[in-house]
This record gives sequence, C-alpha cells and structure tokens, in this order.
Amino acid sequence: MAGSCLAAARTLYNAMLENNCSEHASRMSAMENSTKSAGEMLGKLTLEYNRKRQATITTELIEIIAGASALMDS
Repeated sequence: MAGSCLAAARTLYNAMLENNCSEHASRMSAMENSTKSAGEMLGKLTLEYNRKRQATITTELIEIIAGASALMDS
C-alpha cells in the first residue's frame, strides 16, 4: 500500500514538473518571438526616420539654393 502511494505521489510530482517545464518553455518561446518582432520593428522605424530626415535636409538645401540663386539674379 505504501509503495503504491509513493509511486502515485512520484507520478504526480513528475507530471507537475513536466507541466512547469512546459510552461517555462512556452514563455521563453513567446519572449524570443517578441524580441525578434521588436528588432524588426526597430529596423523599419529607423529606416523610415532616416528617409524622412533626409527628405527634410533635401528640402532645406533646395530652399537655400533657390534663395542664393534669387540673390545672384537680382
């Protein structure tokens, strides 16, 4: 009787350990996916920021050149 109780307790304990490991593995996988997604998003946002910054610089240069050209013509 005591041996079967011990075996049942061991089986239950192993099941709980396996459940705990499975839960941690699932969380780790979710965090890895989140980290990858955040890295991709950061790359896209950096590219968008740089393009807009470059467009602003180009616009300012065109305005400066147009102003200088107008001054030279007058």
